[in-house]
Amino acid sequence: MAEEEGTMRRGRRHGVGVIVSVLWLAGCAAGAPAGGPLWQEGPAGAVPAEIARLNDHLGQLAARLKPALVQVWVRRAQSPPAESPDPSRPTPPDEPRRASGSGFLIREDGLLVTNAHVVADAERIRVRLQDGRRFEGKLIGQDSRVDLAVVKIEGVRGLPVLPLGDSNRVRVGEFVLALGHPFGLEHTVSFGIVSRKGAPLRAAAPGFDFIQTDAGVNPGNSGGPLVNMAGEVVGVNSMASRNGSIGFAIPVNLVKSLLPQLVEKGKVEWGWLGVGIDEVSDEDLVTLGLKEARGVVIRRVMPGEPADKGGVKRNDVVLAVDGTSIDGPKDLQRIIATSPVGTTVKLTIVREGQETSLLVTVGRYQEPPARQETPARPRPHP
Repeated sequence: MAEEEGTMRRGRRHGVGVIVSVLWLAGCAAGAPAGGPLWQEGPAGAVPAEIARLNDHLGQLAARLKPALVQVWVRRAQSPPAESPDPSRPTPPDEPRRASGSGFLIREDGLLVTNAHVVADAERIRVRLQDGRRFEGKLIGQDSRVDLAVVKIEGVRGLPVLPLGDSNRVRVGEFVLALGHPFGLEHTVSFGIVSRKGAPLRAAAPGFDFIQTDAGVNPGNSGGPLVNMAGEVVGVNSMASRNGSIGFAIPVNLVKSLLPQLVEKGKVEWGWLGVGIDEVSDEDLVTLGLKEARGVVIRRVMPGEPADKGGVKRNDVVLAVDGTSIDGPKDLQRIIATSPVGTTVKLTIVREGQETSLLVTVGRYQEPPARQETPARPRPHP
């Protein structure tokens, strides 16, 4: 009986509460400004049909892409303790440095792509999937010249992956999505266009170009995918301008060409000739007896390097490599850099006004020692 009475009292109190709420809402309505409601509801279906279809496509595309996006956490090695001026009070070692970035899955068994600078000097790599699962990551390979790395998580199967497209077919003005975890904000998608193709990648990796985009690429986006409207990866986000209005991505065709070496060898063996090169100038047309301004001029030949051993001389003009025309420095740099080390290439050259050919064995590029300044060069050497 006590329970029934209690229930009845609670019911009466609940009923009173409902009445008070209704009266309060009515009072709010009655107290609305005399000029009418505070806002006006937008009519349903006000978006033009073409825009509505684009919105639907973008929403569906983002939902399809995000499951293959991962967040990468890194704990870097401690820096050695600095020498203390007071031996009785030694300086403690620095705390482990932590950083995070993005990546995306390219194989169902947990193989993923990210940037080399994200995992550089990592003591530990942790990978978080969209569903919240966390895994230890193993660094499979990395290349600092192009800023690319491959990481593997173990014990998984059937993970969602992103297909790799064809960056050569990307056109300026095309819509793209940039995915990542900027500033630690998880699974962020930004929308923009391809602003430019052909932005120099960096002096250390001559001949290769970034894809420039105005899609938001910010700290934490590094290693995430740049995706076209077909849902294909066309680039790997790598860096951005300081204000975040311009982003750059490594072309996916370059990524595809390097993945086999990164997975099998853990590094990329870049081809090398050991020459300094430049464009053909108007002055070169006269002094070198050239008929037209094409090819590249050899400004310097490094003693003992592959070009020197193959007979290349200063002021030679390279017109072609294995029959592929050389229109400028980037062409020679790219072809030699991607030629397998140890292979022989045929250089078609002009020397003292006469066209001839040389056979040169491609050497292996050696990274300069860390923290060591290198002398200025006429051009980055292939």
